[in-house]
Order: sequence, then C-alpha cells, then structure tokens
Amino acid sequence: RFIACPQLARTVRRCLQRGASPGPQPLLLEFAPGPGILTRSLLDAGFRVVALESNSDFLTDLQSLENSLDGQLKVIHGDFFRLDPLSKGALKPPAVSSDKLFETLGVAAVPWRADVPLKIFGIVPQRLERNRLWRLLFTLYECSSIYRYGRVELNLFISEKEYTVLTAKPGESKIYQALTVLAQLGYEIELLHKEPWSSFATNLKNGGLAIPKSVQLPNDHLCLVRLTPQQNLFTGGLKPSNASTFIFLVKQSFAKPRSRLTDRLNSWSLDNSDTLLKALEIPKNAAMRNLYPEDYKRLFKALQNSDMFAETLFHDDVLASTRIIN
Repeated sequence: RFIACPQLARTVRRCLQRGASPGPQPLLLEFAPGPGILTRSLLDAGFRVVALESNSDFLTDLQSLENSLDGQLKVIHGDFFRLDPLSKGALKPPAVSSDKLFETLGVAAVPWRADVPLKIFGIVPQRLERNRLWRLLFTLYECSSIYRYGRVELNLFISEKEYTVLTAKPGESKIYQALTVLAQLGYEIELLHKEPWSSFATNLKNGGLAIPKSVQLPNDHLCLVRLTPQQNLFTGGLKPSNASTFIFLVKQSFAKPRSRLTDRLNSWSLDNSDTLLKALEIPKNAAMRNLYPEDYKRLFKALQNSDMFAETLFHDDVLASTRIIN
C-alpha cells in the first residue's frame, strides 16, 4: 500500500476543493486512509470524511482521531475493493455491502442525471490495478454497487501507465484499448495532479516502493484523476440491462485491434454489414483500433436494431468474465 507523504497533503486538498461551490465542503468517502495523513488535511479543509480502512493496524489511531472530533469523521472497518462480493451469506469485514455503507453515510439514491451524490477519494493499490479499474467500469455500466445511488464521483491516484491508457486516442498502437473506449464513454476524465513516486511512502517491511515496471508507457508518477460518470451514458440504445453485452462487444473488437470492422461484423454472422457501415458513415476498411468511442456506441445501437444480430453471441463471455472480475 502506498501512503502519501505529509508535503503532498495540501496539494491533494486543493485538488479536491477545485470546482467546489462556496460554503461547507461535501461529504467525502476516503478509502484506505492508512495513518490518516491525508485524512487530517481533508478535515482541516472542512470536509466531512468517512474513512473506510481495511487494515486493523491503522484502525486504532483513526478511531482515536474520530473520537476527538465532533462528528466530522467516521471510521468504518472495510475494503472499498471488496464492496458487494458475490459470496453468499453474511459479509465479514473487511467485505462491505454498499447498501449498508450508504445507509451509514446517510446518502440516498438520486436519478442518474442529478448532481453527484457522493465524492470518493483514495489511492488504488498497484497490485491488480487493471482488474480494479475494470471492476469499477462493470459496476458503472450496470448501475450496480455504488452506482445504484447515482453518478458517484471518483478521485483516484492511479499509475501514470494506466492514466495513459485511459486517455489514449484512436490509432495509438497498443495504448488505445477496450478499457480506453469504455472509460472515455463512461466517465469525464480530468487529470488533477501528477506526483512523482518519491512523494509516497509504503508500509512494506523493506521500506521500498513497489513501482510497477513499464517498457512501452511512461510510469514515473502517480496521477490524481477525477472520474465523473457521464450524464448521457445511457442514451443511444445503451442501458444497464444490455451494458454487459456492449462491454463484451468492445472487448471482442480489440481482440484483434488491427482487424477491419467489416471482418469483425462478418465474424458475428452479420450479412448486411456493408449497408450498416454506410448508414453509420464508417469506411469499410476502418480498423477496430481507429474507431472513436462514440463510433462503438453508434455501432451498438445499429446492431441492436438489426435482425441479424443476437446478444446471445456474447452470453457465455459475459457470465465468465463477470465472475472473474468479481
């Protein structure tokens, strides 16, 4: 686990305050606060903070801080990345139910197009970082877990490598991926700050920084990124009930990113692909990696309206990958 050094706390506080309306700061859910370095800075800025901490080694000091304040901080034993696991039976901490968590927070569900009901802040663990980002995307598109309550805003420290993937442009070889397309359609992505790895400590016994190696992409910083769900995500035929199919359509499209769109459509047994592409004004020789995120959404809508396309093509993949992600 990475822990922000004290000198970084003020910078993070300013970033999270950016764009906020005047007056009292809103409720903020902070996950994995560790020793509470950033927590104290956020409290000083007037935020009401709920700290979700999974490591019992840090709980005592955080609870002591909670008891010294008049309701501005609440500490919960839990792991943000173990929200709503698929296991049956009663949940044992640090696994957490989002329903119980939001009930504790006092945050009620709002319509999708309403204002952001809650802001979340934390440092994404580098172990299985890509998997964690995928799981957040699944819950976003399916409006499950935290997104049952509306367009919850995420403020996350992620590796520069993954930030580069999230913000890649069509045609950028090996960078523009299925994750890119889905993230850009799903979120408004804003870079708040880039911080060198050296500004972070770690609770590893050897005291070193487990910096992920990267050959093709820059990875010299952790990037504080704001991910705000798009108000218009569920338009153009896309809705939570068919979002899993859309996700796997995009994933299959990038299995061979250099392949032509016409070849991919033919592999889905779509006989009228030429007519469909002409209607969408997409060139016949367009490669999958050259399509913009909006093109994938328009393509999905057209396929949904086609008699030749069956969602069952992706049924087994959807079920298998959902189990893996969770």
